[in-house]
Amino acid sequence: MTSEPFRSQLASLEQRGRLRALAPRAGRDFASNDYLGLASDPIIGQAVADAVARGVPVGSGGSRLLRGNAPEHEGLEAKAAAFFRTQAALFMANGFAANLALFSTLPQRGDLIVADELIHASVHDGIRMSKAAAVFARHNDVQSFADHIATWRTDGGKGRIWIAVETLYSMDGDMAPLADLALLAAKQDAMLVLDEAHGTGVFGPNGRGLSSGLDGLHNVVTLHTCGKAMGVEGALICGPRILIDYLINRARAFIFSTAPSPLMAVAASAAIDRIEQADDLRARLGTLQTDAAEAICAPLGLPKPRSQIIPVILGDDKRAMAAASALQQAGFDIRGIRPPTVPPGTSRLRISLTLNAGRADVLALGDELRRILA
Repeated sequence: MTSEPFRSQLASLEQRGRLRALAPRAGRDFASNDYLGLASDPIIGQAVADAVARGVPVGSGGSRLLRGNAPEHEGLEAKAAAFFRTQAALFMANGFAANLALFSTLPQRGDLIVADELIHASVHDGIRMSKAAAVFARHNDVQSFADHIATWRTDGGKGRIWIAVETLYSMDGDMAPLADLALLAAKQDAMLVLDEAHGTGVFGPNGRGLSSGLDGLHNVVTLHTCGKAMGVEGALICGPRILIDYLINRARAFIFSTAPSPLMAVAASAAIDRIEQADDLRARLGTLQTDAAEAICAPLGLPKPRSQIIPVILGDDKRAMAAASALQQAGFDIRGIRPPTVPPGTSRLRISLTLNAGRADVLALGDELRRILA
């Protein structure tokens, strides 16, 4: 196999300033999704240590449909279904695999998927594998969703409609209009698929997410990733039992994957217990958000943050990456985000508030941002 095509493509990326490389963690954390600081939580760590001590294996040994199904997986799924108030749950290795399984499997030929234009790349990849038709609605524009559905119906579409959104968008920090989308879904007899990746643990009663007001509806499927505010790894697809059973039987990303470690199922189960009792952590994160509004947003002329994610949109790719580099050199772990992750002309700094940083860090970041962007 010749390496020339790969070498030339990498060289092209480097010439355009697009070549990526892995780097060690450094600086104060304003980049991770460990919003509640639970990735190093001693209670979760002790739950895993106790599981090791009683003989829970590190590896699963196979797919869930072979010998890889462990009591820890089933215990986690039962706990998640009860916590998120749904009929059933399915544990997947990560959110990307979960979205891939969900969208490539549940929408059927003759159905229509209407997804928000800013929805995660994993949904786009799942849609590419789906037999259903798909269109993308303007971001957070319920009328755009309705218009796409009406056009499809006028053109003879008769299948089921699947409305797909993130509850909290990871690059903009804004929230989907869930109440209005739920009304649209009810009116159209549509399924509502809600990716709670950045909402779980941070919002809703006991951290159940922004979709908690739609608990138990027969037409709602939620995805709760475990690797962000929950601090561990994996993802939980929650919804009606019939859909979970269908995924177990037909989702290739589930059937042909080695099951997640039983120890990670233990960790995720302990993380559910932690977020259920984490009102104090959520309050601290809210205080940090207030600090950031005063120290970062107001001086830069930005609106008050709507969540723990604050985008500082600079527009130009080079300016965003240069600002990120300067902040990193000053000891702040902040990353520049540019197309294709975000739309052209909206390159930005993504500031992620986590409990791994405190008020003093936020104030110092505000000072440094003003200096760099001046």
